[in-house]
Amino acid sequence: MDELIEYAPDLLAGFAENLKLSAVCGVLSLIFGTILVGIRVSPTPVLRAAGTAYVNIARNTPLTLVLAFSSLGLSDQIGLIFSDEPSTNGFWLVVLGLTAYTSTFVCESLRSGINTVPFGQAEAARAIGLTFLQSLSLIILPQAFRAVIAPLGNVMIAMIKNTTVAIAAGYLADVAFVMKDTFDTTGVSIPIFLGIVVAFMVVVLPIGFLTGWLAKRLAVAR
Repeated sequence: MDELIEYAPDLLAGFAENLKLSAVCGVLSLIFGTILVGIRVSPTPVLRAAGTAYVNIARNTPLTLVLAFSSLGLSDQIGLIFSDEPSTNGFWLVVLGLTAYTSTFVCESLRSGINTVPFGQAEAARAIGLTFLQSLSLIILPQAFRAVIAPLGNVMIAMIKNTTVAIAAGYLADVAFVMKDTFDTTGVSIPIFLGIVVAFMVVVLPIGFLTGWLAKRLAVAR
């Protein structure tokens, strides 16, 4: 028990890194996913094809491979360096890979929301002279977001849990790596494991309840 108390600050610091990763990747994934869905439904065939190819490739590639490519491919081979500090560089490599991966799920969730918007609204927007970007941003996307609040919440929950594989990009400060290191050092596993599980549940359960409540509260009446 004394050993567990000794390593508790390290575990808490590791969990804080996961939360920081989740916050940064969550915001960036929503931004990039929104841009990506605009490309996916673009009236330009080349853009639609490029968006479809990216989404299908990234979404069906295991996350560990995406993160490993961020580290071994982009950083080691191409020389993409965010910082001379290894920990900071590893953090942003994880952000890059996890955002590239999660944004495809955000994109597909939003695309399903766009499909719930009556086609006549887009036709009416064009009839009054709105461009594609104007109709998308002012009419279609606001309704699409409201229609997929719960699915987007599920995407964010999955992303939070996915931060535990950050070690695949060489990031050695997340809670999963600290937990394994603590296992090896103390020989105690079950209490630590259960503590980390509870910590993640404390974060993800409120997100699920909140997005479920918002989905009902902000549902678009048809």
